[in-house]
Amino acid sequence: MTVLILILSIVILLALGGCACVYWTARGDAPRWARGVARTTEAASKVLLRANTASNDRNTGDNG
Repeated sequence: MTVLILILSIVILLALGGCACVYWTARGDAPRWARGVARTTEAASKVLLRANTASNDRNTGDNG
């Protein structure tokens, strides 16, 4: 149980850090490493949104 909480805490901190880098990059004064983290965060977001949309399409496709 403790390991699960630790893993989830790390995932949340990484997500928050990625969002902070996206914001920092949008302001225009971010260093190169922060722009790289922002690009990675945005790419991961797009992949997860596509996976979620595909999952929703599969789950609701047969119910209509």
